[in-house]
Amino acid sequence: MKTIQGIKQIGIPVKNLRRSTAFYQEKLGQTLLFTTDHMAFFNCQGVRLLLALPEKEEYTHSSVIYFDVSDIHASYRELKEIGVEFLDEPHLVAKMEGIETWMVFFVDTEGNTQALVCENID
Repeated sequence: MKTIQGIKQIGIPVKNLRRSTAFYQEKLGQTLLFTTDHMAFFNCQGVRLLLALPEKEEYTHSSVIYFDVSDIHASYRELKEIGVEFLDEPHLVAKMEGIETWMVFFVDTEGNTQALVCENID
């Protein structure tokens, strides 16, 4: 099975969401999709760009690449079996307009936190 299908989203930790949203929208010309209290989502030529106020300390030091997979549970098992170190288990993070978004976070060999993401349509 080919686990990784591409990059769905890149997350960038920010200190000031309003300031960074304005920069990416006004200065860089990125298309704002929507915002929440802690996040802003842009469409960057088909790849989502997520600006986020970090929830945990380990998310403040580098960008997070969200790798797109078709079956998050199978991908999780497959990668775990070959030694990928996961920080959690696949979990539902959002359900909006008939789309469920599932994620699971892992650490690469350099200590960077990355993620698998899967979007299922009801």
